[in-house]
Amino acid sequence: MSRIVHFEIQASDPQRAIAFYSGVFGWEFHQWEGGDEDYWLIMTGPDEEPGINGGLARRRGDPPEENASVNCYTCVVQVTDLDATLEKITAEGGVIALPKMPVPGVGWAGYAKDTEGNIFGMMQPDPAAA
Repeated sequence: MSRIVHFEIQASDPQRAIAFYSGVFGWEFHQWEGGDEDYWLIMTGPDEEPGINGGLARRRGDPPEENASVNCYTCVVQVTDLDATLEKITAEGGVIALPKMPVPGVGWAGYAKDTEGNIFGMMQPDPAAA
């Protein structure tokens, strides 16, 4: 069985995307000096905690069209307070794509669009969600 070990965010404006994700989730970005392309490594948390790290790349084409269906993998970020995270998203220039909703027995989910037009999800664990 193969596991997902890395994710990538595509950005037309990498600095804007870095500001967004740093502001919303507190992620750390470090420019990678190992290649010819603009690329940043993303640290999403301490290595001793569960989760994966990723990268941010300059988009090589047009961003997704408005109201286009999702045509890629969607990452879901675990958060401790979904309401506060949704507020941060709009404050940092993102858009709520699907508001807070219960996932019975699991928690509270929501989806947003970042400053680059990418969709991502969030999950606040709560077994009592209904």
